[in-house]
Amino acid sequence: MSASPVPGHTPGSAPRPADAGLSGRTAVVTGAAGGIGRACTLRLAAAGARVRAVDLDAEGLAELVAFAERTARPPGTVEAYALDLTDLDAAERAAEGADILVNNAGIQLVRPIEDFPPEVFSRVLTVMLEAPFRLVRGALPGMYERGWGRIVNISSVHGLRASAYKSAYVAAKHGLEGLSKVAALEGAPHGVTSNCVNPGYVRTPLVERQIADQAVAHGISPERVVSEVLLADSAVKRLVEPEEVAEAVAYLCGPHSSFITGASLTMDGGWTAH
Repeated sequence: MSASPVPGHTPGSAPRPADAGLSGRTAVVTGAAGGIGRACTLRLAAAGARVRAVDLDAEGLAELVAFAERTARPPGTVEAYALDLTDLDAAERAAEGADILVNNAGIQLVRPIEDFPPEVFSRVLTVMLEAPFRLVRGALPGMYERGWGRIVNISSVHGLRASAYKSAYVAAKHGLEGLSKVAALEGAPHGVTSNCVNPGYVRTPLVERQIADQAVAHGISPERVVSEVLLADSAVKRLVEPEEVAEAVAYLCGPHSSFITGASLTMDGGWTAH
């Protein structure tokens, strides 16, 4: 792809030293085995949190734990928690005791509405909207009891804008925005904040698959998908790095963000500035 990474940044590198003051906090991150979830897991661990890394990919989780331990974090700082989020009761239990919840897991299929498989539409909403609801539901009682909590929902520019051929993804992200705002209103009296982070296209395996799907849907090459579809409305002509999203998440979990709640932090290279 023609989009270049951040100058001086090595994708997948260890995050910078801790500075977010999360020592003693327990975080749950979904979709943790790769991409944004992996970056968030490592960033929150670097800030002192013990992280429960949730993903369906047990092999990817094992690699993540090994990497975390190789980068000088104490053993056990990152705990692998293999889970299929369509098991909604298990998802709710996975969030119990969490001080920080990062709802990141996502799936994508690019198809016109008339060709979109109903069972896939249902699965997307289950993983990306119903499971976050159940995770929030599992985490809130403990957060309320302790008088502190941070919910960060990895939304998308597609939580604010629509694109053709992404009916399930756009519907799920718009729903997640609403859920996040309701959690913010209910959680405020208990010291709990709830916010969304809204990146544009991030350099992840999910986006790589989207590029291939979009190439088929539009009948153009993958290179043209990047330049003419993904980045067409972005003023900054590159993909977002997962570590950049993780920095935003760490900020929203830190000591200087207690007044930020019910917000959507846009990281879209100027897309929504149009």
